[in-house]
Amino acid sequence: MPHVPAEPAGASSPPRANTIVAVLALAGITVSLMQTLVIPLIPQLPALLGAPASDTAWAITATLLAGAVATPVLGRLGDMYGKRRMLLTSLALLVVGSVVAALSDSLAPMVVGRALQGLAAGVIPLGISIMRDELPAERLGAATALMSASLGVGGALGLPAAALMAEHADWHVLFWTSAGLGALACVLVLTLVPESSVRSGGRFDVAGAAGLSAGLVCLLLAISKGADWGWTSPATAGLIGAAVVVLALWGVWELRAGEPLVDLRTTARRQVLFTNLASAVFGFAMFAMSLVLPQLLQLPEATGYGLGQSMLAMGLVMAPSGLVMMATAPVSARISKTRGPKVTLMLGALVVAAGYGAGVVLMSAIWQLVLVSAVIGAGIGLAYGAMPALVMGAVPVSETAAANSLNTLMRSIGTSVSSAVAGVVLAQMTIALGPVTVPSQDGFRVVMAIGAGAALVALGVAAFLPGRRPASAPPAAHTVPTVPAEAAP
Repeated sequence: MPHVPAEPAGASSPPRANTIVAVLALAGITVSLMQTLVIPLIPQLPALLGAPASDTAWAITATLLAGAVATPVLGRLGDMYGKRRMLLTSLALLVVGSVVAALSDSLAPMVVGRALQGLAAGVIPLGISIMRDELPAERLGAATALMSASLGVGGALGLPAAALMAEHADWHVLFWTSAGLGALACVLVLTLVPESSVRSGGRFDVAGAAGLSAGLVCLLLAISKGADWGWTSPATAGLIGAAVVVLALWGVWELRAGEPLVDLRTTARRQVLFTNLASAVFGFAMFAMSLVLPQLLQLPEATGYGLGQSMLAMGLVMAPSGLVMMATAPVSARISKTRGPKVTLMLGALVVAAGYGAGVVLMSAIWQLVLVSAVIGAGIGLAYGAMPALVMGAVPVSETAAANSLNTLMRSIGTSVSSAVAGVVLAQMTIALGPVTVPSQDGFRVVMAIGAGAALVALGVAAFLPGRRPASAPPAAHTVPTVPAEAAP
């Protein structure tokens, strides 16, 4: 049985705990910047890299696929060999990938660099797991809520910064900047974040890692490329079929393995299962905003509903949602402390649904879109803050990083499906604008309505989560509390 410290390392030193939280949150925001880093460059990539648009799309797809593969693998390795070690490895890959992309002027090195950046996707679940090991109980709820919300914060705040640099500097500066931020995060983690003594040990499940990676690559490649290849094309159908077969065989292997990559029996526990299902649906709901609002802001006024704004203005409109996510993280922790994380997750889903509902009718002015994005951001901050508490409250300490990584992966899968569904809707509901066709206003409204519906589905899934344990109830074996008001060990 792994050694579990009687008292977290930061329990007797609040300043040290504050430092750990700040450094890990910075690392999380730095990694989440990768989601929006290349958005300002997407229209220019074919000219910049000398390749057709269908090929330059791999600069986005490679990051998605690499992140899906790396997140569960690095989470398990973190539990086995040290979470800080794997966190530093992830950040180092981010730096190397950023340098490769910064030095590139053609497609191949850009795709390689973006794939290496994607391998850093495990930073946020690893950071949450370090917090569980190192922080005192009274700090854990707010800290993990902030770290979880950093996934959205970095993306929202990175968009205006990336747009500003893309408009006024050479595009390579974007990647040199990300390399610098990654190097800074590496140094700070190395010097200020301790390595936890909580280890599971054992042998790494190579076959399980290979099977899960192959299944996820087939699934996400089909989802991300289905619109280009055709949803009924042999390539798309073959990949989906392969994903089903591979993931089914992987599940059988994991159930029989003595030391599996993912403990499916733990994952099947009601609290973990429904949290992960809610996370996937929530990831679907969250991304609809990122697809609709930028297009509404940038479409020309000649459409009758576009606002004709620049990329920089679009980024500035989206930025408040990131600030709201950060501001609601401590609110999420407080609600979880007093009412339980299940209530927080359900409240977050309700707020997101309200934001999308408002967005169906409020899309004719900049202030309206700022309001819609801020409301949705508040709901995301509440829900994302509750998810780690729910997961960690039901898994052994020795499986913390793997469980958080799986939860993060479920959000990413939901986001990928959301992108595909919204893409289909917007491609079918169009109007002619001179020689080109653009998504219609009704198309945007349908996507907003789908986002609201997905948030309500997440609310319904969350309702099946078990309620808070009474204060007198003992915690599950080998776990520590994630919310101070719940049972103490």
